[in-house]
Formats: sequence, C-alpha cells, structure tokens
Amino acid sequence: MILQRYLALEILKPTAAILVVLVMIFASYTAVTYLAQAVAGSLPVATVGILILLRIGMALEVLLPVTLYLSVIIALGRMYQDSEMTALAACGVGPARILKTVFLVALPLAALAGLASLFLRPEAYVNIYRIQDEAQARFDISRLEADHFLSVQNGKIVFFAERVEGRGGGAEGVFIRVEEEEGRRRVIQARQMIQSPPDRHGNRRLFFRDGTVYEFDPRQAGGKVSRFAEAEYPMPQEDAEAARYRRKAAPTPQLLGSRRLEDIAELEWRLSTPVSTILLALLGVPLARSNPRRGKYARLGTAVVLFAFYYQAFVVAKTWVEKGFVPPLPGIAWVPALLGLLLAFFLVRLRRGVLYG
Repeated sequence: MILQRYLALEILKPTAAILVVLVMIFASYTAVTYLAQAVAGSLPVATVGILILLRIGMALEVLLPVTLYLSVIIALGRMYQDSEMTALAACGVGPARILKTVFLVALPLAALAGLASLFLRPEAYVNIYRIQDEAQARFDISRLEADHFLSVQNGKIVFFAERVEGRGGGAEGVFIRVEEEEGRRRVIQARQMIQSPPDRHGNRRLFFRDGTVYEFDPRQAGGKVSRFAEAEYPMPQEDAEAARYRRKAAPTPQLLGSRRLEDIAELEWRLSTPVSTILLALLGVPLARSNPRRGKYARLGTAVVLFAFYYQAFVVAKTWVEKGFVPPLPGIAWVPALLGLLLAFFLVRLRRGVLYG
C-alpha cells in the first residue's frame, strides 16, 4: 500500500504542471485564431475570452489522456534514472505491480476524460456555435475594415469597402454580394453606404447612394442591371437558435438512437476517450524504461510520436466510418485495439528486459 501511494504521487506530481503547460499552449493557439477573426470583424472582441474558455473545456478530452501519458513516462523515467526501479525490482516488485498502480491512477482521470468527451465537449460546441451564429447574424458597419472582405450569415452576404469612416460614419466604394433563394445572386456596387440604427425588433437597413444592382442566376445566361441614385436594402436576420444540426454539438443520448453514419462515428469517438486514457497510461510504463546512461527523458520523443500517430489514426478511422468505408462495427474500435496489441508487445519485451533503447 505504501509503495502504491508513493508511485501514485510520483505520477500525479507532474500531471498538474503538464496540464497547465498544455492548456496554456492550446489557449495561446486558440487566442491567435479568434483574435484574428475579431480583427477582421467576424467576431465581437468581447466574445473572444468566452470562446477560448469553451475551447479549453472542449479540448480536455484530449489534454487529460496525453497529460497522464506523459506524466507516467516522466515519473517512471526519473525513477529509472535514479535506480529506484532497480531497487524495487530487487525487492520483488515486478512490472505487474507497477501496471496495477498506474491502472488505479488512470481510472479516475479516465472517468473525467470520459465525462468531458460525453457531456462537456458537446455542451461547449453548443455555446461556440451559438456565439458564432449570433456574430454572423448581426451585421454592424463598425465591423467593416477597409480593403477587407467581411462574410456574415455563414457566407450568405459578403461585404467589401474601399474606405470606412468609423462607427456610424458609413463606407465608400462598397461592394456587396448576396445569395438569395434558389441560388440567385444579387450584387450591389455603390459610392456610399450608411447603416440605420436598429429598430425595436433589432433589424437594420442599409442605405446606398449612386450605385448599380446586378441580379442574375449563375447557372443561366443573362440577368438584370439597375442603376439608382438612392436605394435601401433590409438586412435579413437569422435566428441563431434555429441553427442547422451539428453532430458535434448533439447530446450524447441523442446520438445513441441515431442510425446516421456521422452520428455513429461521433458517438464512438466520445466513447473511446476513457479507453484511450487507460491504454495510453499503461503504455507509458514500458516506454519509461530506458538505459540510465541515456537520461530520464530518453523515450519522451518516441512517446510523443506514438501519440501523434495514434490520434491521427483516430481521425482517419472516424472519417472512414462517416464515409461508409468501414462499417459501424468495428467502427473506430480497431484503433485502440492496435494500441492494445502494441502495449502487449512492449510488455513482453519489458518482462524479458530487452526494452532499452
């Protein structure tokens, strides 16, 4: 019992530090992406912080398994370097005892990763899509940036202006492309555009001066051209709550009864998270063993490469199920099965004492 507590503490010590580092790296990468969208006018600046937090919550299904995986390798690698594992082996503590301790440590973290994948991830996607849909549905001329295209309402309307005179000041040299019903297009070119304040329903209108309207169907020849001195155009508003179905945001109970291949692949992805957490933690035991002369982090690079291949294999397997290349059974289960075979291979070598690299 004392030995198990010691091993568990040695593994859990670097877990928090590694998780914080990975979260900071992920948050920095996400922040760059969303800040670029905010600068381009696609997102309100006030929503960037919320979106970053939601992305972090969504990413816990990957960050928790990889954190535990690296923690096992680092902790046991240090013990090999300090000859503690040699001393434990001399006292009759074999790989089975070490694996049992790692398994017990991995169980609660696997449960947390499973909860994050099954419930936190879809809820995070719901809020991310809602914020993005609201930003796309509500156009404000202050979001325009000179000589940059601005797409709103999921690409239904695209704006371009040669000059923007600031908030409420209007824009000059305006180009607008609107996708209408049945695939028709409307293009508006105007010398000046001014936006009206929102009415009591939140709707806005755009007022144009000295321009031309082109109406056409890109699938057919011909069209209609109209010139105007002054014109107005109502901005259509989309209901963000009525957003299209997205399987990543679908609640897990809803996926359980679905027969759509995309839903099945998404459900199998979520269910695989706790299994992957345990398998990766156990894989860290043989990977941690290295010749003391090579250093305690000798196999860390190999471990990172193996995880990268494993994660990419999951992505490929999920795509194959979605496309129907692989039936729902076995679905993506062959990926953790391959990891289990690799784990068994390493454990056999570990028992024979030939896993030094």
